[in-house]
Amino acid sequence: MQELDEAVTIGATVPTGFEHTAAEEVQEKLEATARVSKNRGRIYLDITTDKLFKVHQLKSLDNLFVVVKDYDDYQFKTTKEEVQLDWQELATKLPWTNALEVWKLNNSIKKRKGRQKRTNPTKSDQCGNFSTKSTDTVPSDPEELWVDLESLEVKENQRDVSSQPEDDSEEEKHSEIQDQESGVTPLKFRVTCNRAGDKHCFTSNDAARDFGGAVQEFFQWKADMTKFDVEVLLNIHNNEVVVGLALTVESLHRRNISHFGPTTLRSTLAYGMLRLCKPQVSDVIVDPMCGTGAIPLEGVMEWQNSFFLAGDNNGTAVSRSVNNIKHILKRTHDRGSSSGLPLDVVQWDLCNLPMRSSSVDIIITDMPFGKRMGSKKKNWELYPLCLREMARVCKPGTAKAVLLTQDKKCFLKALSQMEGLWRKSHTVWVNVGGLHAGVFVLKRTAVVFGTTSEDVMEPHTATE
Repeated sequence: MQELDEAVTIGATVPTGFEHTAAEEVQEKLEATARVSKNRGRIYLDITTDKLFKVHQLKSLDNLFVVVKDYDDYQFKTTKEEVQLDWQELATKLPWTNALEVWKLNNSIKKRKGRQKRTNPTKSDQCGNFSTKSTDTVPSDPEELWVDLESLEVKENQRDVSSQPEDDSEEEKHSEIQDQESGVTPLKFRVTCNRAGDKHCFTSNDAARDFGGAVQEFFQWKADMTKFDVEVLLNIHNNEVVVGLALTVESLHRRNISHFGPTTLRSTLAYGMLRLCKPQVSDVIVDPMCGTGAIPLEGVMEWQNSFFLAGDNNGTAVSRSVNNIKHILKRTHDRGSSSGLPLDVVQWDLCNLPMRSSSVDIIITDMPFGKRMGSKKKNWELYPLCLREMARVCKPGTAKAVLLTQDKKCFLKALSQMEGLWRKSHTVWVNVGGLHAGVFVLKRTAVVFGTTSEDVMEPHTATE
């Protein structure tokens, strides 16, 4: 297949709340415009296919898909029976050809990257999946899949269905191709539906099942929930409908972490927080509660002219961070790079940091929510002490802090106690594992530490 630089629309899921941050990265690195979806957590990129490889390298994006067709105001029928017939009709009318070409090109990109054999995806509680059991096995060699995909090739004059006479439908063309390619093992697929809205007469499972049946009948593919070759996405948000083909099997956020902890932060969320800081050359950036090191690791891979210092009071967490750094170093060395990383990891007391006063440019961390780690009760004492110590080590007047927490009431109370040292710039509301959390962007006031009532307390030691 020739890699034509055709214009396509790529959809991407991003951490909710960081849609505009992701759009900024797209503009910066691809010189392309990204549209933020009405449905939170999604953006759409209009690019040419020669930039598809670069899309995979963006740090803000979780999962990618190529858009087959999108409808801004889809008119759903009022009964399940009518909707089912509507899905069947829609499957035959969609312009599948170009999207399947992009899907094939994406497979060749993944092959060149030497991706490992995919694992079975987990089933989301919010997704409906259409599937039937199949005893056929998926070819382990992508070249075998490549042969199977020849049945999807369509002649150039058949690309635009709307430009053909009514009696020359895409369904008839497809049937002719299938007849010519008889004997070729059909591809396996599944349909995943993500639905939001309360004015639908159907569920996600209903839509996935009915639309999946229509796709199966149209392409003569075999349905398989786990060992599928093609994942068809049906995204419904009120009256907005987007049909797409998945380009990622595993989320792109799993790029830097090999040793996970109980509350490991997604790399995409960590990157979004770092972009809020706008790190500069020679900045000293500290994560005082680093856990497995997701934030500093993401930072050193993107901002290599800054210096990152990570620490935690938990020895196990520090060990995980060290192992993750070793994993990154091995990967970079395998690619031919001999340089190290501008990053150190320390075990310390986060309320009594072994650092000089006024020496840090940026503090960025994922604070304990009081759910899986710590407790809400302990946060009432911990948060004020943390903010006080962060103010001590940060440079007055210029330093920033970007802090993630779900314990909003406790944090805002602690911040009010430290109002002489910190000013809240703005808040980004995000979804972290189903929890509604806030990323608070703070600015250090010009007040010198030790001259206000907020910092007359004696240093505390974090015993928990």
